[in-house]
Amino acid sequence: MTTDTNLKKRISESTIHRLSMYFRTLSLLEKEGFDTVSSKELAKREKLTPAQVRKDLSFFGSFGTRGLGYDVGELKGKIAEILGINRVWRIAVVGIGNIGSALVSYKEFTRQGFHIVKLFDNDQRKIGSNHKGITVSDIQNLEKEIRDANIEMVILTVPATVAQYMVDDVVRAGVKAILNFAPINLKVPPDVYLRNENMSMELEYLSFAIMNNHTPKNVR
Repeated sequence: MTTDTNLKKRISESTIHRLSMYFRTLSLLEKEGFDTVSSKELAKREKLTPAQVRKDLSFFGSFGTRGLGYDVGELKGKIAEILGINRVWRIAVVGIGNIGSALVSYKEFTRQGFHIVKLFDNDQRKIGSNHKGITVSDIQNLEKEIRDANIEMVILTVPATVAQYMVDDVVRAGVKAILNFAPINLKVPPDVYLRNENMSMELEYLSFAIMNNHTPKNVR
């Protein structure tokens, strides 16, 4: 399935997040034995409106049959194709501390096609050790080894003080997608996709909401 460039630019982040939610709901429906599902039922499970579900899917083509709904397996497969999780992605984790180790152990990544195949650290006690079947490499060799291993995405879990240096190396190695856990705003070229995951900020939002009786609003 292809989507023209202009359309891609119009698709919001919230739509992409909802597609991920639809995929997980469809996976659950499949396990529950459902063959078909209506936009009404899909919307109900995600606390959305049927119109929102239909609008999100309409960006990518025509799905389902009026009066019959969507074929669960077929729609799940189409969304997997749209999200790019119908293939294997080669990933490296830079920084094998508490967060990095936890991410390597997270089995759902592999089930979704995100295969962590390279690990890097600067701690001599970790370099050369085996972590979940993967040998930890010296961060000094990061650029060359990432290029040689055809790494497509990098997860960065290093201190903020060195994060930009690591990103620069990753970018020079040709990687176009980075998930950053360091609490710092990083600079990357326009053609590199950067996502920041700041757990402290998320907790600060929750503490603010509780202290100020903020009206709950779940991010979709």
